[in-house]
Amino acid sequence: MPIPLRFDVPDPAPDERLDRWLVGQLPQHSRAAIQRWIADGAVLVDGQSAKASLKVEAGQQVTVQIPAPADTELQAEAIPLSIVYEDDDLLVVDKPAGLVVHPAPGHSGGTLVNAILHHCPEIAGVGGEKRPGIVHRLDKETSGLIVVAKNDQTHRFLQRQFAARTVRKEYLALLEGRIDPPQGRIAAAIGRHPVERKRQAVLPIDPQTGESPGREAITEYHTAAIYHTRLVSGLSAHFTLIRANLLTGRTHQIRVHCAWMKHPVVGDTLYGHKRQRLSLDRHFLHAHKLRFRLPSGEEREFVAPLPPELQALLDGMDG
Repeated sequence: MPIPLRFDVPDPAPDERLDRWLVGQLPQHSRAAIQRWIADGAVLVDGQSAKASLKVEAGQQVTVQIPAPADTELQAEAIPLSIVYEDDDLLVVDKPAGLVVHPAPGHSGGTLVNAILHHCPEIAGVGGEKRPGIVHRLDKETSGLIVVAKNDQTHRFLQRQFAARTVRKEYLALLEGRIDPPQGRIAAAIGRHPVERKRQAVLPIDPQTGESPGREAITEYHTAAIYHTRLVSGLSAHFTLIRANLLTGRTHQIRVHCAWMKHPVVGDTLYGHKRQRLSLDRHFLHAHKLRFRLPSGEEREFVAPLPPELQALLDGMDG
């Protein structure tokens, strides 16, 4: 068992509760975790158990026995990772299509989380047992950049940036047809489809309340290129490559918004054509750029080029 940590309350004493004061001494741990330790008797003040609401006093000694990480069913797996960036606080991974981000029903293993646990075992328990280190996610068939926190302090730091919408997320998506206008902003609330529960949908405004039952969802897009090609049927068709920036982070947001515009993402059989017109065994959606602040305060932008199967599809069409 690890040696308990001991902290002396300075004079003058801060006018703070025990749990808040300990967050300042242990910034790598969340307040919720510290509150659990206090409730479990792992935190003592002058050798006695105390409540989280206790106001600390000068001269007191606070002892913390940090519990060992809870055993979970998550297993480290030697799955190859394409690491774009890594430091002591986080790593940025270029996730391939087909890799699920975290365990879920039907995907108990073989996920990005399992791979990261093998790469850096110390991430276990960060931000939650089932999704250690995960701050945001990508759909299974969406490739590209995802940032993972290595400690609770960084996890909270990144969460605040996502909540404040200061993280810039740019995706590349190939859409059916020619987009008009070539650039724009889609602001349409998204929620669970009222009938097909596995899908999301743009939910219309309720005439009684004047509001949509969905959650705010905003996507900005710019046309990067127009392609045309001859299909197997002999007909010619146009496709539009867009750069999409997410101002919100709803489930399937880009796919739902593009389908709502009648320009579904190529390869997306859930929201687009059941029978695809181009030969692609995944949807053409790639998290291309990710820009955020590191814990050091430095703002960085990371870029992941299109994977070979998507680039090959573009190379086979006329621009």
